[in-house]
Amino acid sequence: MNNQTALIAEYRMVSTANVSDGLDRLQLNGTPHGIGPLWDACGKIVGPACTLKLVSLDEAEESPVLGTLRAIKQGRAGDILVIDHGGRMDINSYGGVAGFTTRHQGLIGCVIDGVTRDIDEYKDLNLPVYGRGFIQQSIRNRCACAGYQIDIQLGGIPVKPGDLIVADDNGICVVPRDRMEEVLGFAQFFKSVEERIIEAVRTGVDPVIAHEKVRYDMMTKAGYEPN
Repeated sequence: MNNQTALIAEYRMVSTANVSDGLDRLQLNGTPHGIGPLWDACGKIVGPACTLKLVSLDEAEESPVLGTLRAIKQGRAGDILVIDHGGRMDINSYGGVAGFTTRHQGLIGCVIDGVTRDIDEYKDLNLPVYGRGFIQQSIRNRCACAGYQIDIQLGGIPVKPGDLIVADDNGICVVPRDRMEEVLGFAQFFKSVEERIIEAVRTGVDPVIAHEKVRYDMMTKAGYEPN
């Protein structure tokens, strides 16, 4: 097991809420808003980003269909396809054939700054997909591919190929590849503090006192240490 594989396994044990707290502690902006699971029990995914950028027809020439498939081919088993469509709500960003190819290539899910169709097919594939919503129309002849495995944005948050994506019921976190260990350490620490509060309340401690004892409201500030 290499270091990245071990880190990903540890990230699976914390929530995006915990990861967000870790990002806050390090003053890193890695929490795009408004992107979430597209159905109940969609499934948590954690993995490196395989990136794709879609733009309007007058900004690039490559077919979005072929560009998406080429992007997926660039990915590796365990990666997550991350599509930057600039938050477009009126043009599709993904689809069932791409979803099948994603799963076939060993990628574990897709996160979209935009909308998608073919939700039923993703469910059948057991392929978690996160985005801003749904649409019926095809992607064909409505947008273009501006590149893949390039730097993109997800809801205004920079994403580089290989950055860690963590997605669950709370939303999405983007962790810079070179800060994975630091963020994880704080995420695990803050999770343990919250568990300590819950256990104290369970055993009869006044909830206000339980919070004050560990200074929960100060938790993400620099220099924080629980009492």
